[in-house]
Amino acid sequence: MRGSSDRGSRSVVFATSNRGKLEEALTILAPFGISVERYDGKGVEIQADSTSEVAAYASRGAAKTAGKAVLVEDAGLRIESLGGFPGPYSAYAFRTIGVAGVIAMLRPSPQNRAAEFVSSLAYCEPLGEPALFEGRARGTITTEPRGTKGFGFDPIFVPDGGRKTFGELTIGEKCAVSHRADSMKKFAKWYLSREHR
Repeated sequence: MRGSSDRGSRSVVFATSNRGKLEEALTILAPFGISVERYDGKGVEIQADSTSEVAAYASRGAAKTAGKAVLVEDAGLRIESLGGFPGPYSAYAFRTIGVAGVIAMLRPSPQNRAAEFVSSLAYCEPLGEPALFEGRARGTITTEPRGTKGFGFDPIFVPDGGRKTFGELTIGEKCAVSHRADSMKKFAKWYLSREHR
């Protein structure tokens, strides 16, 4: 699948099986004139203490398998009162305890619901080392899920300065303030700057 843009002259390969991430990547990178092609081969996800370690390792494997440069992203929700949990284990936490489980864990200490989403984006060429770009979105965890848009923990996260959860925002609204937008915009600026070296 390919995205399109007015300029449409540049394309990157995004190794992901998550359609939501792909749609957001298309939305975020289009204004930079960068289209996105999905590659269904993210590589091995290791158990690690940071999303950047997970993304970097997976990008090396995906680039070798694809035989070309790829982008890999690993994202995590870090909740302050839970010591940063679930962090790099967010996908596992979502599959096992879900949104309701995270909310239940916060009930004993509702006074501190501060959290942040972290996006670690790795760009790797088959024989190279990954270039890493990190994005963050600070916010709070709601007491109940709200909204059906987005994916994962989006329905329980309200970004700072907002009133709606990621799950209530349109894709355009989310991509204006999200952690993924932060990391991908950093990548786009770096990627385009390489043309002028």
